[in-house]
Amino acid sequence: MQVANQIRDILTEQFSPVELQINDDSSKHAGHAGADPRGESHFSVLVVSEKFEGENRVNRQRLVYGALDALLKDRLHALALKTMTPAEYETALANKNN
Repeated sequence: MQVANQIRDILTEQFSPVELQINDDSSKHAGHAGADPRGESHFSVLVVSEKFEGENRVNRQRLVYGALDALLKDRLHALALKTMTPAEYETALANKNN
């Protein structure tokens, strides 16, 4: 999980997330175009950070893509992002539990 650890380190440094979930989805894409034979090329990521306050969804994703730019150029083929503020995350959790 070298790439996942790099993602974790970068996002932790840049966003100080209160919640960070990184899922390696590469096995679902084995044999498809863009699949790296080394694996660790497709990820789903949830970042919950106060730094997203006042930013719309597109700007939040731009911030994350900017932080991961070097990995996106070299190792990452696909990155599914969910970016939330702590308040949005708490609301989502409350709605899920009801």
